[in-house]
Amino acid sequence: MTDVKEDSFTGSETEGGITSSYAINDGVKLKVAYSFFGSIYDEDEETMAIKAMHQDTLTMGPMVQAFQKEFAKMCGVKHAFAVSNCTTGMHVATQLFDIKPGDEVIVTPNTFIATSLVILKEGATPVYADIDPKTFNIDPADVARKITSKTKAIYVVHYGGQMVDMDPIMDLAKKHNLFVLEDCAHAPGAEYKGRKAGSIGDIASFSFHSLKNMTTCGEGGMITTNRDDFVDPIEKLRCMNLDHWKDQPEYWIPSHYNVVDVNGHWGNNYRMNEIQAAVGLAQLRKLKMLNEKRREIGHRINEGIKGIKGITPVYEDPNCYHVWHLYTLCMEEEELGATRDDFMRVLYKEEGIQGILHYQPTYLFTGLQKMGYKEGLCQLSEKFFYKREINLPMHPRLTEQEIQDTIQGIKNAAEKVRGKNWK
Repeated sequence: MTDVKEDSFTGSETEGGITSSYAINDGVKLKVAYSFFGSIYDEDEETMAIKAMHQDTLTMGPMVQAFQKEFAKMCGVKHAFAVSNCTTGMHVATQLFDIKPGDEVIVTPNTFIATSLVILKEGATPVYADIDPKTFNIDPADVARKITSKTKAIYVVHYGGQMVDMDPIMDLAKKHNLFVLEDCAHAPGAEYKGRKAGSIGDIASFSFHSLKNMTTCGEGGMITTNRDDFVDPIEKLRCMNLDHWKDQPEYWIPSHYNVVDVNGHWGNNYRMNEIQAAVGLAQLRKLKMLNEKRREIGHRINEGIKGIKGITPVYEDPNCYHVWHLYTLCMEEEELGATRDDFMRVLYKEEGIQGILHYQPTYLFTGLQKMGYKEGLCQLSEKFFYKREINLPMHPRLTEQEIQDTIQGIKNAAEKVRGKNWK
């Protein structure tokens, strides 16, 4: 067996591209780098992980059950199901909704590809509704305009940690008999009118990826629902359609398990292991603290950059409890007298603040362009990505110096680019 030396890991090698690191070796000296770790680990996570390692069961055991129970309580829902990641959770939901070729699902273009991918995997058609230019969430008014006789569901994403305006979404769903999925990847603990993310739609899926407000060893997810009729199919679809035989005379007769389809759909192995769940329990118990740290940092930056002409801080909907997964800064080119890219370039190269971009409108990726999607479908979303936004470093470990450097860097960059090269 080949020995792996500890010093062979430099911390910079990754295979996942933007799914595992934003490190760039271009010689720029950074004051505030964009971290790929969105939480805080300490002895709590270490203790729980070791405890799980001493168990006889290392997957879907007592840690998973405890994590599901506590997560459901946090969300204020009846049921929670741990899964391997948010995408697989949404895939389970899409199969459960019986989404199939010929169906349409209305979805935001301002999200990671995963939200559309689960629709595409079932052969259905994503229909893109534009965003609210203040919250960057899907606009219920445009959702209403996109509903047709083929529409079967609405998939919303609580962008950046602030929830979608859910009341009109649910009214539309009730009027047109549509399912609603909440993509809560950015929003554990977020609230809308006192209701938690993951408790309003028919079903929801959370992410515990490395970047998120809480993380289960870099990957992981959770499905939540209040619908009792979804319990059995969710359990089947996340674990290869396994079922128990009814009225077994002995536990091995006729065999240890049965396999049953869910309306013609076949699941997969989307299970969570015990070590991930143990770490998830530790993270869940400090989620309120982690979110409050993010909120404090977000409010500090908002206050520090208030009044800079051409720079728009984060807007907080008064109906929402924002958990600040992202800090999305917007540039208004006409007021700033410079482009977003001019600003971002100076902020990065001269001020040492590394911003990144979320999200290119999904329908403009090559794979979807090949399917016939064209530019101009969601003009506000396109302007948002290509001209207005950058995401600043945002995580609960940011130091006082890093917060001050971020604020001052924004001020300096705005003044340096103002009016230059502007046509």
